[in-house]
Amino acid sequence: MFSLNERLQADTRLVTDLRLCRVLLMNNRLWPWLILVPMREDAVEIHRLGEADQLTLMREIALASRVVERLFAPDKMNVGALGNMVPQLHVHVIGRTRGDPAWPGPVWGSGHAEPYEPAEAAALVDQLAEALRANE
Repeated sequence: MFSLNERLQADTRLVTDLRLCRVLLMNNRLWPWLILVPMREDAVEIHRLGEADQLTLMREIALASRVVERLFAPDKMNVGALGNMVPQLHVHVIGRTRGDPAWPGPVWGSGHAEPYEPAEAAALVDQLAEALRANE
């Protein structure tokens, strides 16, 4: 049975569930930052997913990227699956803009974080969920 890693749960807000992935919003308002977590027990690496799940994951990454581009108009999309700190397979989809606090470096370990206000997070989650479901 699928369960979300405690660290991911603590650092994010639930946006929606797609066909394969649970979509989360990172609680850092400095970047439009989604995390896609395949809802497969013990999933650790993309190449260990079945072929159908690999294809679905890529489609859902593309969907999340398009939604972030449409809503936030970033200069560049950063997409990556690291897993060094959280072993559960998850893919970061981050909209980056020139001049953001970590530009041009990675957001990880930049020391920059600014949590959303609760009302702001709730409104953004609703907007993201609607956009993802409308384009799924």
